[in-house]
Order: sequence, then C-alpha cells, then structure tokens
Amino acid sequence: MQSQRDYVLRTVEERGIRFVQLWFTDVLGIPKTFAITPADLEVALDEGMIFDGSAIDGFSRVQESDVLARPDPTTFQLLPFTAGRATVARVVCDIVNIDGTPFEGDPRHVLRRQLERARQAGYSCFAAPELEYFYFAPPEPGMPPRPLDQGSYFELTVSDLATDLRKSTVLTLEEMGIPVEYAQHEDAPSQHEIDLRYTDALTMADAVMTVRLVVKEIAQERGVVASFMPKPLAGVQGSGMHTHFSLFRGGENAFYDPDAERGLSDVARGFIAGVLAHAGELTAVTNQWVNSYKRLVAGYEAPVAVSWAYNNRSALVRVPVTKPGKSESSRIEYRAPDPACNPYLAFAVVLAAGLHGVQEGYELPPEAAQNLYSMRPEELTKAGIRPLPQSLAEALEVMEGSSLVRSTLGEHVFEWFLRNKRREWEEYSRQVTAYELERYLPAL
Repeated sequence: MQSQRDYVLRTVEERGIRFVQLWFTDVLGIPKTFAITPADLEVALDEGMIFDGSAIDGFSRVQESDVLARPDPTTFQLLPFTAGRATVARVVCDIVNIDGTPFEGDPRHVLRRQLERARQAGYSCFAAPELEYFYFAPPEPGMPPRPLDQGSYFELTVSDLATDLRKSTVLTLEEMGIPVEYAQHEDAPSQHEIDLRYTDALTMADAVMTVRLVVKEIAQERGVVASFMPKPLAGVQGSGMHTHFSLFRGGENAFYDPDAERGLSDVARGFIAGVLAHAGELTAVTNQWVNSYKRLVAGYEAPVAVSWAYNNRSALVRVPVTKPGKSESSRIEYRAPDPACNPYLAFAVVLAAGLHGVQEGYELPPEAAQNLYSMRPEELTKAGIRPLPQSLAEALEVMEGSSLVRSTLGEHVFEWFLRNKRREWEEYSRQVTAYELERYLPAL
C-alpha cells in the first residue's frame, strides 16, 4: 500500500494534475465527490479528509455528523473524459469514523465486511456484470423518451451516434484500466450493453460506479442522455445487470469439480441453493426502485420465478456453459439485478446468501429446464416454483423479515434503507398516472 501511495503522489506531480476527485457512494448507490488540490493529497492519503456526513443520505445524524473520506490508493485513475480541461484524477474512498474505525453507513464497508467473511471461510469472490442501458435524445417537456436508434440484438451499423457513443465509452474505460469483455446493441431500440471482464467483487463494484458515470458523461458531451433506469420504455425490454459470480479457493475455482455432473461442484450447488432460498429477501436490494418492478414482469426476458437451470435464460440463476478446458470460468449468473442498484450492497447480499447455502449445506432444488416464460402462474406453483416479489412494497416486506440481509447490511444501513424505500413507495402510491387518466377518466 505504501508503494501505491508513493505512485499516486509521484503521478500527480509528473502529470501536472490540477484536481483530485474523492469518490464515494451513498446508501442508494448515488455517486458523491468533492475535489482537493495536489497540496492536500498527501494528508488525504495519510489521514483522510473530514466532511459532514449528515449531508449524505443514509450516513450520519446531525449530532454525530463528522466522518472521514480515506482514499484507497489502488483505485487512483486519471479521468480521460476531462481532456481539454484541467487534468483531473479520481480515487475511490472508504468512509471511516473520526477514530479510524469503519463507518457503518458506508456501502463499500458493507461489501468489504462480507468479503472478509468469505475469506475467513477460505474463499475469494469474483464478479462480472453485464450492464444494459439506453441512449435518448434530449428530453422535451411532456414527451416520452425518444431512442436514438431502432436497432436490435447485435445490430451492426456503419455509423450512428449511439454506436459511436458506445465505442467511445469502451475506449475510455479501457484507458482507465477497466477491461471490457463485450459491447453490443441490445434488444430494445437504442438499448446497449457493456460486459465487464471478471475481477474481485470490490474492484468490480468500484468499476460499476465508474462505468455508470463514464457512460453518462460521454453521452452528455454529445448532447444526448444515457439512462440506467430499469424500465424507461413500455412495451420493450428493460435494462438488467445480469451478474456472474464465482468463488475461488487457493487459486482454484471452487465452483468446478471434474468428477461432478457437468462439473458443478458441491460448493456451487450450495451457493445456488442459498441464493434461491433467500432470493425474495435480496430483491429489495438488487432491485431497489419502484421502476425496477416494471422490468421484472413476464414477457420481457427478465426473471420472474425463483429457479435455476443450465444455460436457460428464463431462470433466475443460470449456469452458463463453459468452453472445454476452461474450468476457471465456471460460474453462476444471477439475472435479477438491474443496473440502477447499489453494486456494493447487491454483491454483498448475493454473496451472503450463497455462502449461507454452502456453509449450511442447503440442498439444490430440481433444475427448471423448461421455458419459464411460457408457463402460467398456476403451472409454476404446481411445479413448486415461487415468484419473485412483484413490487417494491412486497420486496421490502420480505426483506424486513430477513435476518440474513439485516446481518449483511448491518443495522445502520438496513434500517435506513427500509425507511427510505418505504417513503419512496408511499410517494409513488399517491401519484395519479397517465395510464389511470387514459383508462378511467372517460369511463368512470
């Protein structure tokens, strides 16, 4: 860490960096920052920078407001999209109390704590998310969002603005040291996807926050809007963040067993069983907005039932096929999260559920090999397949009774999250929507 600290200070001096942005994230997953000059950077790295935590949603109460932003020097990066302006760098911070102890309201600490539990059990956790999002023309008052293109899956175009934006974003991310595995047009008009190459879960959560900002920044520079809203358009698919997870033990993929059926180890089977058993409890965290549940409906390739299968994209948990001789790529794909969640909290609760299944020896239910999208609710019930929560209110009710989610998030984040999200649902419930006016006003 000392060598990394010295590298940061040397780079700032050699590259003539004018400002360093200190990044952190509130409980809802909204990025926050304040900037310091190079003169303050050494103090920030050694001691942290004090700020008023009561100004940040989910952080401190007024009477206990001061906290420290302590930069993690391993996250230091130049911000290439600030070219032409003052040279700017960023560094992601952990939030700590004045006495140096971890701050309970810091989402990054929530994930760190869960990763430490995994380490004590002998595991390290890796993640690889697929982030879907939309590009829209600048909004016009009273008008619905207007897509920039009418493409579909893997659309290949010679040149258009949306494709150029996606290419520029990928190049910027690569320049920032965030490897991209795939980038493509998704199914809906003007919907795009960026898949990140797997790495440890903490680094990946930092990367997700960075990707969301870079996508929006580059779009804004071209005068358009990028959105990670789960369901911005009716009648087409919403945006998900299907996330691949794997556990490693001593450098070996713990999800792989050459002697097991299809190479799926007992650890992997227990992990899947744990995620399925607690899936309803996790959903308020992995799908935290009212709008998230407009995506989790039948007919639009989003998971609606608690199930697992090999290479079946209608299941909640999918076990992808791996290439021959690539045992290190054995993994599971959790398909519920959307790209507007807080990645630190989402990764933490999925990991907690999976580890619980491994440690408690949960039994994996039968594979759901059929197309679940074509099954009626009564058929799913008969097959013993229960639905995911169908609204934020229902998801919060299930979450409130979860000792696993409570212990994973910690009392501070758990209670604040519930209060904040219940308030969101209450505000939404009081709205009179265009659908209601169109359907009921003339007839009733």
